[in-house]
Amino acid sequence: MTAADRLAAPREEAPETAVPARPRPRRLRGGLLWTGGLLLLVLSVAVAVTIGPARISVVDVWSAVAAHLGIGDTRLSPVRDGIIWNLRMPRTLLAAVCGAGLAVCGTVMQSLLRNPLADPFVLGVSSGASTGAVLVVVLGVGGGAVSLPAGAFAGALCSFALVMLLSHTLGGSTDRVVLSGVAAMQLFSALTSFVVMTAADAEQTRGVLFWLLGSLGGVGWTDVWICSAVLAGSLLVCLGHARTLDAFAFGQDAAAALGVNVARVRTVLLCTTALLTAALVSSAGAIGFVGLVLPHAARALTGSGHRRLLPVTALAGAVFLVWVDTLARTVLDPQEVPVGVVTALIGVPAFIAVLYRTGRPA
Repeated sequence: MTAADRLAAPREEAPETAVPARPRPRRLRGGLLWTGGLLLLVLSVAVAVTIGPARISVVDVWSAVAAHLGIGDTRLSPVRDGIIWNLRMPRTLLAAVCGAGLAVCGTVMQSLLRNPLADPFVLGVSSGASTGAVLVVVLGVGGGAVSLPAGAFAGALCSFALVMLLSHTLGGSTDRVVLSGVAAMQLFSALTSFVVMTAADAEQTRGVLFWLLGSLGGVGWTDVWICSAVLAGSLLVCLGHARTLDAFAFGQDAAAALGVNVARVRTVLLCTTALLTAALVSSAGAIGFVGLVLPHAARALTGSGHRRLLPVTALAGAVFLVWVDTLARTVLDPQEVPVGVVTALIGVPAFIAVLYRTGRPA
């Protein structure tokens, strides 16, 4: 065969080989964020427990935790072991749970209502909880059989029931839900102020005010278990509706066109976030700005997809509130600053930044 014949002959093509699929950058980034956030949370809890008047090391913390979990024996004295396990550890863990829960609720509310300035308290839950707590502490409702957290939880549910009733009566649209929440918030705030001013003495007023501003002092393991269980169940429900929340980003009409039962999904998610917020507020009081600011920070890292956004937001809120609570209980030691005061001081500048970004003309 001549050179011309070889050139004219048909060429044999090399068999196609399967190219291994590369991992999606977003999935890889999401996995790194979850892993890094979880490690940061564990380290934050361990270090935060060591901060305080009593000198405790991270090794002491791990030793106490391992001993109480039945993994090994601790050589710590009963006093130091009690400080770690009975005082600082439940408080720090509840701070993590509250931060995660409030951040998740804020994420869901902002997506569900299509309002970047929505937070967990837009349904008036915190105001209702405040009224319930004041009725128990100041007026003695329940005759001592009802505790402050139980009264706060009942008040929060009453406020949410009022919001749902008003919004349903007025048509059930997103705007009606927000306006009903504002009305309930003002009503229960007025009731709380009226009861405190007319029936409380100076000591009761100070105690109630401290709780209303958010306080994690005096919490126990029961509060941690209850709030953790509610958080876990609520997070599963929200993750189960992650794709639906993505659809809500395009509006209710677009979500309905995609086959979403708008009324049912909105009711389920509103009830879930209200229940979680009520549980957290009943244990720790009203801690503001966590559910408003943290979702925006998490979106900057993960994007708007809720399957990645919700876990990252929960971890960010948990780490944030662990350190805020640590600052609140140590910055003016031995006096304690309400957690809500510190979150407000940090959150207001971030809130102004959100307002500026969302309020600029296109």
